[in-house]
Amino acid sequence: MGRRALPQDDDGAAVPTGRAARFLQFGGIASGIAGGVAAGSLRALASGKRPDLAQLLLTPTNTLRLTDGLSHLRGAALKLGQMLSMDTGVVLPDELTAILARMRDDARHMPPKQLQTVLNGEWGIDWYSRFARFDVRPFAAASIGQVHRAVTRDGQDLAIKVQYPGVRSSIDSDVDNMATLMRLPGLLPRSMDIGPLLTEAKRQLHAEADYIAEAQHLARFGRLLEGSDMFALPALHTALCTPQVIAMDFMESAPLDSLVDAPQAMRDRVAGALIDLVLRELFLFGAMQTDPNLANYRYEPATGRIILLDFGAVQPIAPKLAADFRALAHVALDGGEAETRDAMLRIGYFGANTAPHHQALIQSMFNAAMAPLRQETPFDFGASDLLERLRDMGIAIGNDRKLAHVPPAATLFLHRKIGGMYLMAGKLRARVALRPLVETYCRNRSTLN
Repeated sequence: MGRRALPQDDDGAAVPTGRAARFLQFGGIASGIAGGVAAGSLRALASGKRPDLAQLLLTPTNTLRLTDGLSHLRGAALKLGQMLSMDTGVVLPDELTAILARMRDDARHMPPKQLQTVLNGEWGIDWYSRFARFDVRPFAAASIGQVHRAVTRDGQDLAIKVQYPGVRSSIDSDVDNMATLMRLPGLLPRSMDIGPLLTEAKRQLHAEADYIAEAQHLARFGRLLEGSDMFALPALHTALCTPQVIAMDFMESAPLDSLVDAPQAMRDRVAGALIDLVLRELFLFGAMQTDPNLANYRYEPATGRIILLDFGAVQPIAPKLAADFRALAHVALDGGEAETRDAMLRIGYFGANTAPHHQALIQSMFNAAMAPLRQETPFDFGASDLLERLRDMGIAIGNDRKLAHVPPAATLFLHRKIGGMYLMAGKLRARVALRPLVETYCRNRSTLN
C-alpha cells in the first residue's frame, strides 16, 4: 500500500466521501489547471510564441495543484497516480512521471473523528472496550487506508489497517476522472489507447479495497512461506477483520532502506532473496504481490528476516503468461534476435502492427535490461548505470508521439514489480548473481513441480 510515516504536527484531513464531493474536487483541479494553461497561452501569444500545451500543463504551479488535490482525495485517484509513477512499461512524459512520483509519498491521514465513524460502523460503538490501548493517531498512511497500533485486553500487540470511507464506492468514477485529466492535450499521444489499462486499474483497485480478500492473500502467502529463514509475515487476527479493517500482529522492524550502509553480504542476501521471491511468485505460486513500494518490505533485526506487508495488490498469474515469461527468460539468456522478438510479441511488449523501427527500439531496450542476466558473475546494481540508460531509452521512445502501443495490463503490473526490484537492488547497492536464479526457473522444470 506504500505506507509512509506521518509528521508529528499533522492533524490529518477529512476524506471527501460522496461522489458529488469528489467530482467537485476533480473539477476544481481540472479548472485550475485549465486556467493556468489559458493564462500561459495568452502570455506566449503576446510574446509572439506558439504555446506549448505540454509545457503549460506541467508547470510547477499545476504540478502542485494536481498532487495536492489528489493527495486530499486519497483512494483510487491517488492510488492510480502511484501505480503509474512506477515503471509499468508505459512510457509517460518525463515531467508527468515526476508529478506522479511525488504522489507516492504524499498521502494524508483522516482525522480522529472520521476514524471513529468508520470503526463505529465496522465494530460497533463500543469497539474501544476491546482494547487496553488504541492509538487514534496512525503511524502510517497511504492511498487506500491508514495503520494504527493497538493492544488488546489480553496483551496482543496489533497493527490495524483502516480503509478510508468512500474509497470502494468511488473507484470507478475516480479512475474515469483521472483518465479525463490524463487525456488533457499534450500529455499522451492522441492515438494511445489507455482504456484497457484503466479497466484493469479499476479491477485491481476494487480487489485492493476488499480487505477480506487481502486478509486471505496474507494468509495464503503465510502458508506458502511458512518455515522460511528469509521471510516473515504478520499473523491475522480474524475476529477483528472486516471488509474495511485488517488486524494483524505488530512486528518490530526497520525500513528496508535502513540497510543501505549494512555489510555488503547482508545487502546481497536481502536483494537476492527478494528477486528470487518474484521468480517464485511468477513460476511457482501462480500469484504475485505487484506493488513494489519499498514500504511494503521491512527488516527484522532480531532474526535477519524480511517482513512482507500489504497483500492488497496480489494478482493471479495465468499459466500461459508464466509459460510465456519462462520462454522469454530462456531466450533472454542465450536466444537470438528473432527468438527474442517472437517471445516479446507473444507477451505483448509490442503488437504485430507496430512499426518495425518501433519494435527494434523496444527490443533494444529489452536487450539492455537483460544484460545483467547474461553475465556469469554477480551483477553490481550499485556501480551500474543501467537504470539511467534504460530511463534515457524509455524517454526517447516516449518522445516518439507516433508510438501508441500499450502492452496488456497483466504484463504491465507484473513488469511494475520487476522494475521495482531493480530499483530496490540499486538502492541497496547489491551484488546478485542473476543468471543462476533465472536458470533455476526457466530451465530446470523439475524445480517447478
